[in-house]
Formats: sequence, C-alpha cells, structure tokens
Amino acid sequence: MKTKKHLGHKPPNAIVKKKREPIKEARRYVDNAREILLERGKLDDEGFQYEDEKYVRAAGNYLWLGVLMALDGVFHVREDRRTRVNIDAYQEAVSKRDLKLLSWLNEGYEIIHLYMNYDGNSNKGLCDMGFEYANRIIDRCEGMMPSPTC
Repeated sequence: MKTKKHLGHKPPNAIVKKKREPIKEARRYVDNAREILLERGKLDDEGFQYEDEKYVRAAGNYLWLGVLMALDGVFHVREDRRTRVNIDAYQEAVSKRDLKLLSWLNEGYEIIHLYMNYDGNSNKGLCDMGFEYANRIIDRCEGMMPSPTC
C-alpha cells in the first residue's frame, strides 16, 4: 500500500501549536493566582495571615510564572519552555534596557518567588505586595513589546 506524501502540508491529525501572547498569558496566570487565594486561602480572624501556606505557595508559583512569561515575551531569555534559566540571566537582560524594571524584578523575585513560593510566607500584606510587583512588571513589559504589524 502506498502512503501519500504531504508536500509542505501538515498531516490532518498533526497538532498545531498556537502562537502565544505572552502578556495575555501572564495576566491569566496572575488571575489564577488571585483566584487561588480568594477561593481557598482563608484568612485568620484578624485578616492578616493566610491560614494555609499551601495556597500562598501555589499563588506565588503562578505569579512568578506569569512574570517570567512577560519577561520572556520582551527579552527572549528562555526560548524553550523546557530550559531552566537562572534569575541572573533575566537580571542581565533587563539591566541593559530598563533599570526601574530591574529594581521591580529584584523586589518581585524576593517577594513572589522566595517569600511566597518557597517560604510560603502567609502574611497578607506581603502577598498583596507580590501581586503589585507582578502587575507592575507585566505592565512594564507590555509597554516594551514590539507593536504588532498589520
């Protein structure tokens, strides 16, 4: 039996990856992090601490992934999602273009990635600051994205 050759066409059952919109995807991750804390992250009686650090860690992880997506959309530090990149590579790339963004990245790394994600620090004020830095970084990256061509 002969098989058909596909001349420059993909077979009908081939999986086609959609082109990602990094800023839109980053905002989706921030929304998911917020949803985790709103739906599952119960606050103590005073309203200052989340009772379960598991949800703080999960939210911190989503926030940090959103930040990295936005940074990769502008700086292309990590072309392949399977590649691990040290924070130093992001800091170096950002430092060449925007020192204010570098400052926010350093603060965001400490608050979001280290305190929330790794340590599970359940202080509500700290978590709110993590969301603030994530949104600042993503907004700044959005302004640095190349404008789409028509």
